[in-house]
Amino acid sequence: MTNTTDTQTEEIPDHLVAHFTSRVGHNSADLIEGETGAWEIIIGLEVHAQVMSESKLFSGAPTGFGGEPNTHVSLVDAAMPGMLPVLNEMAIRQAVRTGLGLEAQINLRSIFDRKNYFYPDLPQGYQISQFSDPIVGEGRVTVDMEDGESFEVGVVRIHLEQDAGKSIHDRIPDQTCIDLNRSGVALMEIVSKPDIRSGAEAAAYFSKLRSILRYLGTCDGNMQEGSLRADVNVSVRRPGEDLGTRCEIKNVNSIRFVREAVDYEARRQIEILEEGGEIDQETRLFDPDRGETRSMRSKEEAHDYRYFPDPDLLPVVIDEAYVAEIKASLPELPDIKAARFVSEFGLSEYDAGVLVAERETAEFYEAVVDAGGAKRDPKIAANWITGDFFRRLNADELAIADSPVSGAQLGGLIDLIADGTISGKIAKDVFDEMFDSGKDADVIVEEKGLKQISDSGEISAVIDQIIADNPEQADQYRSGNTKVAGWFTGQAMKATQGKANPQMVNELLQEKLGS
Repeated sequence: MTNTTDTQTEEIPDHLVAHFTSRVGHNSADLIEGETGAWEIIIGLEVHAQVMSESKLFSGAPTGFGGEPNTHVSLVDAAMPGMLPVLNEMAIRQAVRTGLGLEAQINLRSIFDRKNYFYPDLPQGYQISQFSDPIVGEGRVTVDMEDGESFEVGVVRIHLEQDAGKSIHDRIPDQTCIDLNRSGVALMEIVSKPDIRSGAEAAAYFSKLRSILRYLGTCDGNMQEGSLRADVNVSVRRPGEDLGTRCEIKNVNSIRFVREAVDYEARRQIEILEEGGEIDQETRLFDPDRGETRSMRSKEEAHDYRYFPDPDLLPVVIDEAYVAEIKASLPELPDIKAARFVSEFGLSEYDAGVLVAERETAEFYEAVVDAGGAKRDPKIAANWITGDFFRRLNADELAIADSPVSGAQLGGLIDLIADGTISGKIAKDVFDEMFDSGKDADVIVEEKGLKQISDSGEISAVIDQIIADNPEQADQYRSGNTKVAGWFTGQAMKATQGKANPQMVNELLQEKLGS
């Protein structure tokens, strides 16, 4: 390997866009009905993913989020005279790893170029990126929709580039401050083909790509910190016609916002065209508060970035052995894991999809199912995770890593239900106590005397007393109003403070009321 580091963002040249449309035809459900007929939306995403690395693309400065302005900056990042970039090998490794995870072509030779433009937070006056020879070529992402349908989005390329700094306009009146903490941070730009046909599909693609990156450990996907963001290209056309004029919506940093931005922008363009107007090719921003896009700058004329190979950086040359070594270290990715959950645990495709969406959730699920060599009921485990466990995580605004209840602890609670120690109803109360205290389920059950009553003699005596105290309800049941049995069950559970075995209660009630 000759050289290594990271890059910023690159657009598909307009004259090549038509060649990247690999998804032919359309689903009628994806069409939008306007005043004058049906329209098809054509969408492509350029996703900027910050490489997980402790140092920047061409310097040893730290990449951690936060910090006082201009405290994570080296002389290279600040473009001091005479400072030369030194490629970060981890960025190359992470880009190759990402490419393999997206089943993409890995280019054994790639080149870093200078993309020349002026902006106050770009100290060099150029961005080191990749243009004609990126590190990763064509790949694909299989996207699963909520209705069970799947489709494939082609990936044109992944290239490395530097991030720019940040301009801050609200610190000093009438002045702009520059923070270079992000200057030089390694980015992967993942450019999709325009294979997406709706806001829902765009959101699903962005979500699936984020999931894969997090599984691979190449980007943390923290959109609120700017680690993952998307430029969304949207155009509309009549079905089967040539591509329309596209507008680019910059720096969308939420899965929900991607969907909302596409839906608004498509409607905006359709209204203009149906009124006889033309779409201006431009860069737009999405305003989440108002749910609309607004113009940022015109792109009627392509910028001349005067790309040329960076004279300070040699071509990056890797070999097949290097790629093979990275490939051998890949984890089980979401699609493969979901298929295994279906075949091994008998889960539905929907449940498996929910559980593998995040790597931490999948690992937590397998910890719950694992009973020390044996297997707990996979469906019951899935229901607890997607039900009460997710409920408490959301209510307490916690990530799985911060959960006070481990997978093994939740599995222990399920064991107490399975062996009849507690009822399912009491288990829910025990779970909440586990979440609040961090204690094991068996400890809480013992401390609070919550063990289920399964003594038939004790339950029988309770039922006899209830029937004796409520002869009218007993007569109703014996007269054919079997619905009143539910009332008796409720009374029995109330009398035993919810501890009676519900199945045993129902069996004894049928026996006694039927006599």
